[in-house]
Amino acid sequence: MSNFDASVIAAVTGHMNGDHPEDNLLIVRAFGYPEATGSTMTGLDNTAGVWRVEDASGEHEVRVEWPSGAISQRPEIRREVVALYKTACEKLGLPAREEHAPAADAAAHGHGGASPHGHGGASPHGNPHAKPEDDGSFSYAIRTATWGDHSDSEGSSVMEDIMRMRATREEYVDLVVQHYFMYEALEEASKALAADPRFAALHPAAIVREQTLVEDLEFLVGENWRDEISPVPATAAYADRIREIAAEGWLPGIIAHHYTRYLGDLSGGQMIAKRVKKQFGFERAGIAFYDFTELGDLGEFKQAYRGVLDVLGESLDEAERERMVAEVRAAYRFNSDVFVDMKKANEARNA
Repeated sequence: MSNFDASVIAAVTGHMNGDHPEDNLLIVRAFGYPEATGSTMTGLDNTAGVWRVEDASGEHEVRVEWPSGAISQRPEIRREVVALYKTACEKLGLPAREEHAPAADAAAHGHGGASPHGHGGASPHGNPHAKPEDDGSFSYAIRTATWGDHSDSEGSSVMEDIMRMRATREEYVDLVVQHYFMYEALEEASKALAADPRFAALHPAAIVREQTLVEDLEFLVGENWRDEISPVPATAAYADRIREIAAEGWLPGIIAHHYTRYLGDLSGGQMIAKRVKKQFGFERAGIAFYDFTELGDLGEFKQAYRGVLDVLGESLDEAERERMVAEVRAAYRFNSDVFVDMKKANEARNA
């Protein structure tokens, strides 16, 4: 039995699935499934991590023991996952990223680690591990600074239930509803910044989610969906914060929220869509929000996005960089609070 709370497990698996899908794939390929085409981290305990694997023969579950043996503290989880990533790279003959190399050993192989929402997922156009990332970049600073901000909250079980395909349809609909109010505010702010070339590259027409959310809500709730939905308090506060930043005209602040939301949709969101489609039998309607086909290769887009972040970072002074990173952390806290409120609303509904 795991000695880690469900909220910790949800936070770690959410981070790995949302931010490191390519590392998940490397780990399972190195530890038993060399032909794996997909991998999702589904759990962990004090002795091992657990992954669901997809290959040509179907779905499987694999437990990979922690390299250092049994663990009991949350910080040890990251250490062990990093070690698994390094070992997987060694087994597969791939260079590991240097972004997480210990300061005392700059020549050591790097490790998978913290990133808010994805660093280039596995792409048919190239191996994301072929070239070490520059740990002096602004995008790297944002990823590493937010490692501890992945939700540990009691509400994390909402996303865990969705990923494990045990959430009810109503609970999934609740998530879509909250997304609507978040993106209504974010895309209003984005329209106001569309003429700024620093922002335009991050917000092509294909990334806009407004119409896909309308499509999903018409399918999930009905034609009168606008009269049937409402935000939980944390979502309303989240939207208010985005509008506050937009009114201020603070571009880096809007980008902080844009980065947190959209790169999550392009990474872990793709796995959510896959699970929901399988559980409820949806085709496009119901999960249109996660369909970014018109955006092209998602891995390439995320790489380009990070490049824009790096250029932006070069134009900011240290105080402004720190302020933007703090806003990314604030976005994570809002997301965490939304899950808590969703859980409370669901419990009240079922009481």
